[in-house]
Amino acid sequence: MTDNLEYNTEREHLIIPEYGRHMQKMINYAKSRETKEERDKLAKAIISVMGNLQPHLRDVPDFQHKLWDQLFIMSNFELDVDSPYPKPSKEILEEHPEPLNYPQNFPKYRFYGNNIKTMIDVANTWEEGELKEALIFTIANHMKKCFLNWNKDTVEDDVIFQHLYELSNGKINLKNADEDLSDATSLMRTKTKFNTTNKKGGFKKNTNRPRKRY
Repeated sequence: MTDNLEYNTEREHLIIPEYGRHMQKMINYAKSRETKEERDKLAKAIISVMGNLQPHLRDVPDFQHKLWDQLFIMSNFELDVDSPYPKPSKEILEEHPEPLNYPQNFPKYRFYGNNIKTMIDVANTWEEGELKEALIFTIANHMKKCFLNWNKDTVEDDVIFQHLYELSNGKINLKNADEDLSDATSLMRTKTKFNTTNKKGGFKKNTNRPRKRY
């Protein structure tokens, strides 16, 4: 009895493991048939079984096309049958995509993130005025918040102004500004998740109380 046991390490590799080994054996059997008529008949039967294994995909567009492509892939493109769809190419399937150029950013102050530099560059393109001044102080407050997230100790506004001056290549200078940035407590304050009071200051009524039944 032990002579007939098959171990997974001795079995052939499953190309698409989701369909299981029995489906792979059915495809191998179809490949071994000599007449094309018999292979076509077996291929249609295999496609039907594959569709039954994934009933949730029946309404997906081009579902049958996908099944035929998977049939040829599992046969290692060696199954000679007539397909209602163009046969996939092994060369195209094994072709590796072109590597994408990963953006290499090496900011001087990494705790601010890469978006801060983009925001500063946008602010430099704005015309002088109240809107640009408001944007600059918003960026500075955000930089202070990022700094406090990285270093829980307090930070002087002069440090943020100096960093902003460096990151803007000297185009934004708040070193002599009369306005101060927001204090650390307000920047790091967290909102309460649940508010149990209504607008009048009282507690909300419990609307989940079961009604009396008479």
